[in-house]
Amino acid sequence: MSFFNDLIARTETQRQYLLEAPLIQRCMQGLPLTLDEYRCFLAQAYHHVKHTVPLLMAFGSRLRMDQEPYREAIAEYIEEELGHQRWVLNDLVAAGGDREMTVHSRPLPATELMVAYAYDTIARVNPMAFFGMVLVLEGTSINLATQAADRIQQQLALPDSAFSYLRSHGSLDQEHMVFFEKLMNSVDAEEDREAITHAAQMFYGLYGNIFREIATQSPSQPMPIAVGS
Repeated sequence: MSFFNDLIARTETQRQYLLEAPLIQRCMQGLPLTLDEYRCFLAQAYHHVKHTVPLLMAFGSRLRMDQEPYREAIAEYIEEELGHQRWVLNDLVAAGGDREMTVHSRPLPATELMVAYAYDTIARVNPMAFFGMVLVLEGTSINLATQAADRIQQQLALPDSAFSYLRSHGSLDQEHMVFFEKLMNSVDAEEDREAITHAAQMFYGLYGNIFREIATQSPSQPMPIAVGS
C-alpha cells in the first residue's frame, strides 16, 4: 500500500469525528444554518488562515538540506496561499460582518488550540508533521466546500461575493491533493510517515472541535477583544 493510501486508512476514524460535527451534519443534510453561524465560521477561518503562510515558512525553514524537494513544494504552497485571509474577510463583509472587529477579535479556544498545535509540532516534534494539517484542511475542502457554499447561500440568500473562500478552495484544493498524493508517496523515512499520520489524526480532531464550538458559541460578531494580529 502506498503511504498516501495508508495515511487515508489510518486517519479514517478521526475524519469521521470531524464529519460528525453537528454543524457539518446539518449543512450536508440541507438543514438551516444561521447567519451568525456562517459569520462565526468565517471569523474562525480568518484566525487560522492568516497563519497558513507563516506556518509554511516556519516549516520550510526547519527542513534539512537533503529534504530540499519538500522545501520547493512548500514554496509553491506559499505562493498560492498568500492573501487568502483577505478573501475570508471580504466574504465576511459581504455577509454583513465587521472586518475590523474580526481582525481585532480573539479566536475561539478550539481555533487557538489548533493553530498553537501546528506551530508546536513544527518547532518541537517534526516539521514534516505539518503535512498532516495539509491533508485535513485541503481534503475537507474538496469534500465539503463547494457543496456547503451552495446550500448555505440558498438558505441565507447571500450574494456570490460572500462565498469566494469556500468556492475557490473547493476547486483549488482538488489540484493540490493530486500533487499532495504524489508528494506523500515520496516520503520514505518511517519517522516522517509516523509524524504525518499522527498529526493528521490530531488535526482532524482539532478542526472538528472548531465546528463543534461554532455551533454553541456563534454570536453575530466575534467577541471584540483587542489582541495582536
